[in-house]
Amino acid sequence: MTAPDAFPILYEDDHYVAINKPWGILMHRTRISEDTVFVVQILRDQIGRRIYPVHRLDRATSGVLIFGKTPEAAGLLGEQFMDKTVDKKYLSIVRGWTDETGEIDYALADADSGKGLLPAVTNYRRLACSEIDAAIGLRYKTARFSLVQAMPETGRRHQIRKHLAHINHPVIGDKRHGDVKQNTYFREVFSMRRMLLHASELQCVHPVTGVSLHISASADTEFDRALEITGLAAQL
Repeated sequence: MTAPDAFPILYEDDHYVAINKPWGILMHRTRISEDTVFVVQILRDQIGRRIYPVHRLDRATSGVLIFGKTPEAAGLLGEQFMDKTVDKKYLSIVRGWTDETGEIDYALADADSGKGLLPAVTNYRRLACSEIDAAIGLRYKTARFSLVQAMPETGRRHQIRKHLAHINHPVIGDKRHGDVKQNTYFREVFSMRRMLLHASELQCVHPVTGVSLHISASADTEFDRALEITGLAAQL
């Protein structure tokens, strides 16, 4: 994916700026990547000042991403993320038909902290389900999909992706935790290369003004195309 010159700004004031992050771009430079452009660099140049990450989204995930304009502002909002008082909602297209609602309480390893398994909880609800004539796995003549809204209570690395895979409903396009046959089919038949996970909403209390903030981000055209391909769009 070609990196954009600028991002859609969803919210901005003297303390914070929130964008709709595209899929396929890293937050910042890492030693294990050869990428030359990053979210922090592009947004810094776009608004003409330094910015400070409050939270993160994976390279393959799109959606609401908020930054502080000062280290202090970022720290104040970061405390809400640590205290689990920020409401986050994600949209995802997954393999199979999930339950209508569910809670996934499954501890996950955090390699970055070195603390071993840590508690992790994700709630979800199914927004739509579909079935199309496609023998993707060769075992069945049809393929089933669900559009789910995932609401993580904790913020472990790859939490939603790992949790959905844990209940046998992996995210379509997830190269690390997903279904190889599904991913290959979508890539080869539909030229669909993105992972179908989108951070659609973020709600918190503004640390400085005390006002409730509700920031939402529309999914991109590729996500919408996937809804059509899977037949989910007709069920919404």
